[in-house]
Amino acid sequence: MNFHRFRARGRLLAAIGTGTLVLAGCASPTPYQPATGYGFNRTGFSEQRIESNRYMVSFSGNSLTSRETVERYLLFRAAELTVQQGFDHFILVDRNTDRKTRTYVDRPFGPGPYGFWGPSWRFYGSWGWRRWDPFWGDPFYNDVDVRTVDRYEAVAEIVMGKGPPPRDNVRGFDAHEVMSNLGPTIKVPK
Repeated sequence: MNFHRFRARGRLLAAIGTGTLVLAGCASPTPYQPATGYGFNRTGFSEQRIESNRYMVSFSGNSLTSRETVERYLLFRAAELTVQQGFDHFILVDRNTDRKTRTYVDRPFGPGPYGFWGPSWRFYGSWGWRRWDPFWGDPFYNDVDVRTVDRYEAVAEIVMGKGPPPRDNVRGFDAHEVMSNLGPTIKVPK
């Protein structure tokens, strides 16, 4: 009889472990793809034509995408767009990388905006912000979690041209060379 109980418990633990691994696999940096979503949740690349040889190009990453990756994907998209439009080089007229930050607060259950109030102290421990209450003494009761999420978006205005890039302009890039050098580091969706 105990054997069946342990066997059922083993199946339950295996199912929980599998579910955890599946969910963990969903969280990954933004791949190189066209933009999806809106506002703070927008990820991927986009471009806006300004003139026949001038574009505004952008790449937005999610909270797991590093600033370096966002800037690298932006350069790759500028080079790719340049080649798609029949040009050989591009010049970065203007470039900017913004960090967008949002703070989420998970408040305790209770009436009003602050939950049940009483004398307490907050501290930052290994599990995030916690609260200590001298009467209850349980650091996990009625806790408050504060999470800050950072995302990066890189935007550049580019001017495209034919032939090699101007030698005297350090903001000029050979589109084919950029694509061949950065191409192996670009992760596309599966």
